[in-house]
Parts: sequence; C-alpha cells; structure tokens
Amino acid sequence: MEAARRGACLILALAALAGCGGSDDKQAAACAVDKGVLPQWARTGFSEAEPKMPHVLGRGGEITAILFGYPLAAPPRPDDEAANKVLWVPRETPQTFTRLAITARQGDRTVKRKVDLGPSYVNLPAAGCWHLTLAWAGHEDSLDLEYVKP
Repeated sequence: MEAARRGACLILALAALAGCGGSDDKQAAACAVDKGVLPQWARTGFSEAEPKMPHVLGRGGEITAILFGYPLAAPPRPDDEAANKVLWVPRETPQTFTRLAITARQGDRTVKRKVDLGPSYVNLPAAGCWHLTLAWAGHEDSLDLEYVKP
C-alpha cells in the first residue's frame, strides 16, 4: 500500500514538472509581479502598516519597482494618469538627489533611460518582457518588467 502511494506521488510530481520546462514558463516567471505586501524598507509614505501593491524586487534585493501603472503598457495608455508610473525605492536611501540609469533589453533591442530615483514614467518601445539593469549612486541591481499591449 505504501509503495503504491509513493509511486502515485512520484507520477504526479513528474507530471507537474513536465509542464515547467518551456521558454514561455521561464519568461512568465522572469516577469512575475508580486501583488502582496511591500518589503518593510519600501513602505515609507504608505498609510497602511502592510501595504499591498504590485511590485518587483530587484534580483540583488537592492531596489524595488512599485508599479502604480500596473499593468505597464507599450505604447502607454494616453488616457491613464498612472500609465507606466513606477516608484523606484532603493533599500538604502541616497543622501543627495540621484538619477537612475536604466538599460532595458529585450531580445536584440537595447534602450537606455535616465529617470529620477523615486516616481517616474518608464515607457519602452514594445510589449513583452524587458530585462532592466539599474544603476544609481554606486549601486546596481536588475529586474524584469512586463509590458502589455493596451
């Protein structure tokens, strides 16, 4: 009985894993948006004790992108006040005004932007998953953002 149960569990586990290998799944995971509670260090200015907002944490944990314009769109939605608005929150607050240098890559396309660290509008030229390398005040991190067709 125990051997049959283990065998059934093994078959179910293998079946679940069989659907996890495609490139679409990897891309979807890379551009996943967390809609839960913001990291403790990114909550300044929010009235709730545990604010929930769509956000993406940098791979190195040094910055988070809070997506007020969720979902981000390419081209941006012209009638939406929050279209593509991102609040960039670094783990360590710089002592002086700082710009954020963004290098966005999608396939063979590379786009560079410079925006204020804090709230800004980040428009990219095409829908899809974009890999962003971010640099500011001696720090660097990266994350992926998904842009959809409006």
